[in-house]
Amino acid sequence: MKSILLLAVLLVHSWSIARATDAPVVPTLPAFPSLPTATRLAETTAGDIVFETVTPYDFDILLGRAASLPRHGGMGRLFLPAGASAKRPVPAVVVVHGSGGIAPGREMEYGALLAAEGYAALVIDYYRPRGITEATPYVAKVMGVTEFDATADAYAALRALNSHPAVDAKRVAMIGFSYGGMAVRIAMDARVRAALAPDLPPFAAHVDYYGPCFQDFRLVRTTGAPLLTLRGGDDASNDLVACAMREGELRRAGSDVSSTVYARAGHAWENLAPRTRNQNSYLAGCTFEYDTAGFPSVSGRLLVPVEAPPDRARRALLRMTSGDVIGPACVKLGYIVGRDDATKAQSDLQLLRFLRQTLN
Repeated sequence: MKSILLLAVLLVHSWSIARATDAPVVPTLPAFPSLPTATRLAETTAGDIVFETVTPYDFDILLGRAASLPRHGGMGRLFLPAGASAKRPVPAVVVVHGSGGIAPGREMEYGALLAAEGYAALVIDYYRPRGITEATPYVAKVMGVTEFDATADAYAALRALNSHPAVDAKRVAMIGFSYGGMAVRIAMDARVRAALAPDLPPFAAHVDYYGPCFQDFRLVRTTGAPLLTLRGGDDASNDLVACAMREGELRRAGSDVSSTVYARAGHAWENLAPRTRNQNSYLAGCTFEYDTAGFPSVSGRLLVPVEAPPDRARRALLRMTSGDVIGPACVKLGYIVGRDDATKAQSDLQLLRFLRQTLN
């Protein structure tokens, strides 16, 4: 049964298909490391920085308890373009990695690319501040940190950039890859901004790179910022019908949405690893529907009980043992992933065009 659990931990999410007949054991999650105090950002500050963040883990906690959560260190690397100064503040981009972590050929390279184009870029690492390293098994990574934690770190990064003298606080975008793409769309929810950063200007633009679309947050109102989505037609982990539904919801809730599907592209086309078909699992054919308090259900059955305790380990256990609710029919195996230079070139041009239109 453990092998089923390992296969079924989704690349895009930490929900598993473990059966309720397995004896539940509360997992031991990595301890948060001790980090330096938040970096004081001066006009020329760049490189590795520390900022304050929170760890909600689940959507109900983010919506209802974010203000009371303990604060701890978050981490990122800030790229600053030449010529940026307090007299000439520049627009900025928060970059959010995928569930595998910061990937060779992707997040740091985009930080450098954006800086070369005149944008400050803050590449956040939502794993290391929560005790997860490159040596941590993949299953432990996605059980220990969720898309809601990534969203909290993105808003914490926005707050940090608001204090940087060389950054224009009203012109900050957010881009995310895969798991980070899910966080991009979550961050557009006006309720999320109200919970995490009601005193700040909202993100001015959002870019979702192939973030899976199985979550319906019953969105009522966005922050109003526009969204660009970039997906691959050969990427089975993105249910394009579901993604079109999510994009339609965002439009109706107040945001302009532009979407592009590159017909022959797979998943993570920027990564240096060669294109291949993996055997990772993903969700398709079912929807996680969140109620107004932030509790998810599938086909009317709750995944997180209203009385669920807030601590991370017990929430992780709920995800690990959610298989009877999700059902094996929702879980598929295998999709195309890896380097695609032609698609990367096209998507880079589209990204920069979108940022010029929305931030400049």
